[in-house]
Amino acid sequence: MSGHNKWSQIKHKKGITDAKKSKIFSKLVRFISVEAKLASGDVNAPGLRAAIEKAKKVNMPSENIERAIKKASETGAQMESIVYETYGPGGVGIIIETLTDSRNRTAQDIKHILSKNNFMLGGIGSVAWSFTKEKTEEGILWKPNMFISISDDDLVLLDKLVEELEENDDVQDIYTNAE
Repeated sequence: MSGHNKWSQIKHKKGITDAKKSKIFSKLVRFISVEAKLASGDVNAPGLRAAIEKAKKVNMPSENIERAIKKASETGAQMESIVYETYGPGGVGIIIETLTDSRNRTAQDIKHILSKNNFMLGGIGSVAWSFTKEKTEEGILWKPNMFISISDDDLVLLDKLVEELEENDDVQDIYTNAE
């Protein structure tokens, strides 16, 4: 019987875990690149140091971290951070933080995911008023000022939407004010 030996099972499981690691590593490389550009490659800068610590927490190899810093020091495509706002199921506010080298591609990807789930992109400041932007050691976090309780059906829709958004390589963090 094909596909029933131990090697095939190990290979399949390893492929799945490697794909998950790759997705996390690629997001962290983007984050490190942006922080390295802002810090001009100075690893003692607080933002870059926090990015490196975040990468080390998920066991990213140090040669990958060094390569990302070195690549960011060279001239090339400019990475920029963009924040998108929308209202989700049950009126829940959603803030989507992205890092991208192409504003148009990322905006269209986010709009496509939202429209596929019957939501629309909100205007600037339409959701941000219900959050407070706080600077921490890990970076900037959006803390909700108020929470909205939603039904179980809306929670399932919200989970599905957040999962689809997180699959996009440009999306770094997603914040909601769901209870």
